Amino acid sequence: MRGVTLIEVLIVVAILGLMSAAVAVAVIPTGERAKVDIAVQNARALRNAALQWRTTFAKADCPTVPTLLRDKVLDRSGKTQDPWGAAYRIKCEDDEIYVSSLGKDGKEGSPDDITEPAKEGR
Repeated sequence: MRGVTLIEVLIVVAILGLMSAAVAVAVIPTGERAKVDIAVQNARALRNAALQWRTTFAKADCPTVPTLLRDKVLDRSGKTQDPWGAAYRIKCEDDEIYVSSLGKDGKEGSPDDITEPAKEGR
C-alpha cells in the first residue's frame, strides 16, 4: 500500500487555499453592492412615506423620520437607518423631497452617497 506524502498534502492544501481566496474576492464586492441596493430601496420607501405624509396632512413642511413615525405614515418596522448604521436624512428643496444616505464612508459629498431620487449631475 502506498500512503500520501506530506508534499502531496501541502499541495492540496495550497490549491484549496487559492480556490477559497478566489471565491472570497468574488463574493465580498457582491455583499457591498447588496448593501447599496438595500439603501436605495429603503430610501425610496422612506421618500414615498414622506410624499404620502405631505399629501395626507396637506402641509408644505419637510417631514422628519420621527414625524412620519408619530403620524403612522411610516411603520415602526420600517428601516430608518442605512445598512451602515447611520440615519437616513430627509431634505426638501423646491417642492421635491430627497432622502439620502452618506454611504459606506459616512462623509457628505463623497461618491458613495445615495440620494433618492438621484439629483441631476450625480
